[in-house]
Amino acid sequence: MESTSARAGGSTRREATRQKLYEAAVTLIAEQGFSATTVDEIAERAGVAKGTVYYNFASKSVLFEELLRHGVGLLTASLKEAAEGTARAGGGKVDALDAMIRAGLVFIDRYPAFTQLYVAELWRTNRAWQSTLMVVRQEAVAVVEGVLREGVAAGEFSDEIDVPLTAAALVGMVLVAALDWKSFQPGRSLDDVHAALSRLLQGRVSGRI
Repeated sequence: MESTSARAGGSTRREATRQKLYEAAVTLIAEQGFSATTVDEIAERAGVAKGTVYYNFASKSVLFEELLRHGVGLLTASLKEAAEGTARAGGGKVDALDAMIRAGLVFIDRYPAFTQLYVAELWRTNRAWQSTLMVVRQEAVAVVEGVLREGVAAGEFSDEIDVPLTAAALVGMVLVAALDWKSFQPGRSLDDVHAALSRLLQGRVSGRI
């Protein structure tokens, strides 16, 4: 029988291969679009055989769908960790939202090509993976919704706040501001961009202006 360590090693190697394929796919698709990108190009960019792509993913569409799941999953995890870290440090809900804004900017700074693809795909309605995209988007927004609801319950925020819309607006603010930063104001630092968004948060959500 296959040993536990051997199975673990195989799983680790496969995950490393899938990561290489994600990185290759997201870079190529950001450069030339989904339709123009071929499986051969993805395999070549990842440094693997074409058959390896199909061993891990049934098709290019499945690869891209899983790429979206993977990327938004990383973003969601970073938002959760930011909120939980603030709670462990004794911070309030505005502090948690501010930490999540920074976590979002750090993610986008690290994965700009993925962020560009993600935002572009949000506007498309004819993709096979549209329903998957909506599900994973909601998972990320739900993290922000949870903090807002807790803030309302604790009296930190007005109970008149439209929680779903406010959560979506905060996530959208970070995405759009970060893409503008990367595309048109690359000389600005992450700290500078975070400070600007933090001032908006402090004024609008907490009602200080």
